[in-house]
Amino acid sequence: MSRVVFYTATSFNGFIATPENSLDWLFEVGTPDAVDFDGFLAGIDVLVSGSTTFEWVVNHENLMAEPEKWKTFYGERPTFVFSSRELELPPGNDIRLVEGSVTEHLDQIRAAAGDGDIWVIGGGDLAGQFLDAGALDEIQVTMTPVALTGGAPLFPRDIRSDRLELKSAEKFDQFAHLIFQVKN
Repeated sequence: MSRVVFYTATSFNGFIATPENSLDWLFEVGTPDAVDFDGFLAGIDVLVSGSTTFEWVVNHENLMAEPEKWKTFYGERPTFVFSSRELELPPGNDIRLVEGSVTEHLDQIRAAAGDGDIWVIGGGDLAGQFLDAGALDEIQVTMTPVALTGGAPLFPRDIRSDRLELKSAEKFDQFAHLIFQVKN
């Protein structure tokens, strides 16, 4: 069965976006080239995103004018975007708007993934909904040497150490990459 993985970057004080929902701070330090993102992505068959994260990617990468870039980033993988409002979608990509709870759509998401893994791109609240549903298997966090004064928290849930097991911690340039297994 596929795993559900929340893979994201965070400031070292626990924010994944600024109060204006920007991720620009993430690129100030460069990219942690040694983190095997391509290896991670190779095991992913479905993407899941919240509307705020999705809109930032679409706007930041100018995907409405250049929709073919979506496939450059994510390939042909189906993407489920949780939103309570209508969103404009880059044409020519398998992007599915869904409304409601994670549990309402979990079977559909798992069916689309087959045996491949599911990547929760963001945000933290959506990952928390997967946790609440008992469906989150792993959290991978790349911590950056940036502090933000506020914004979207990494994981807006109370989750204690008895629910997480640290599987690995590695340093890549100025980044720390942590992998936690979630105990459901």
